[in-house]
Amino acid sequence: MKMTYVQGIPILRPYIDFDNEEFWKAHQEGKLVFQQCKNCGLTVHRPRPMCPRCLDTEPNWVESTGLGKIYSWTTFRYDRAAYPGIQVPYIVVLVDMVEGVRMLSNLEGVEPEDIEVGMPVEVFFDRVDDDLVLPKFKRRET
Repeated sequence: MKMTYVQGIPILRPYIDFDNEEFWKAHQEGKLVFQQCKNCGLTVHRPRPMCPRCLDTEPNWVESTGLGKIYSWTTFRYDRAAYPGIQVPYIVVLVDMVEGVRMLSNLEGVEPEDIEVGMPVEVFFDRVDDDLVLPKFKRRET
């Protein structure tokens, strides 16, 4: 299954600010990065202004392996419940990344009935527009 965007309906764009700018910029280069505290080493996602453990305000950006496992998922099948700019059905997944964070994204290349908790996945980047690259996931062969 592949996500299909509806012509004429604008795609939602992320709000980019000082705290998450590096996360979104890295996608343009085909990289997935997470914040890691310079003081205590905690890796976090979503990007934030300070470490939730030690409250340090000096983040470091580390490149992810892009590997993870499905923690949970849902399939949007009903067009009135889904985003109108994306044709149903499409899959939204919560992925446990090997770096210890969870990430919300989309899964492509897998039929809904074939998804299972713990399924290994890897990131890929979908260039939706000239200035918008989204990290998505696909099944990883182990």
